Amino acid sequence: MVKKKKEIQKKEDKEMENVSKKQVKNENVILRNLLLGIGIFVLAIVLFVFILGSIRSFDYEGVDFEVVKFCDAEPCLITYQTSVPYIIEGNIVPYNFYIRNDPRKLKEVTFEGDLHLLSNLVIDSEESFNCDGDGVIAITNLVTLYDVALGVSVLKDENATCSNSGDYMFLTLKSGNETKIEQTGQACYDIYINDCEILEGTERFMVETFVEVNKLL
Repeated sequence: MVKKKKEIQKKEDKEMENVSKKQVKNENVILRNLLLGIGIFVLAIVLFVFILGSIRSFDYEGVDFEVVKFCDAEPCLITYQTSVPYIIEGNIVPYNFYIRNDPRKLKEVTFEGDLHLLSNLVIDSEESFNCDGDGVIAITNLVTLYDVALGVSVLKDENATCSNSGDYMFLTLKSGNETKIEQTGQACYDIYINDCEILEGTERFMVETFVEVNKLL
């Protein structure tokens, strides 16, 4: 009788041990799956942040740009922000610029020649190029970039022409069948505007200026 009780007890202990091992194994599987799920979730967040950052900021020929949206009114205004060093009261601070066109797409606007920066600039225009206000924005951006941020003297001389002596840069806006930029002298450039694409033409010139300034720095 005692022997039979011991056998029964032994059998029950073994069954309990098997149940305990099985329970531990199941708990380990649950813990492993939980940790794996947490790991995948964290990785997904990291990838999302990285992709979002890649979409919002990018490098164009060494110049950093960030996509900035202004949604005070619909539709949102999408701009591409970069900066150039600006000296104020002996301190160097970033001077921010916001252009309307993606610099990567602006490369489709042909630039025939090389950009040479000089200390003086003359801007001439064969037409008004109002273009629903885009003309004012384009000229203001050019003058602000060169005269204010870069310290280049922007001159107004209706009698000025292209100078190959290196006295000044000469920039002419004119109509064309294709929006493009052509170098016509040592530091002379014609920006051809097709179908009121004045922002595309002038911002292509500005982007080349950003690139050149970055190289000089």
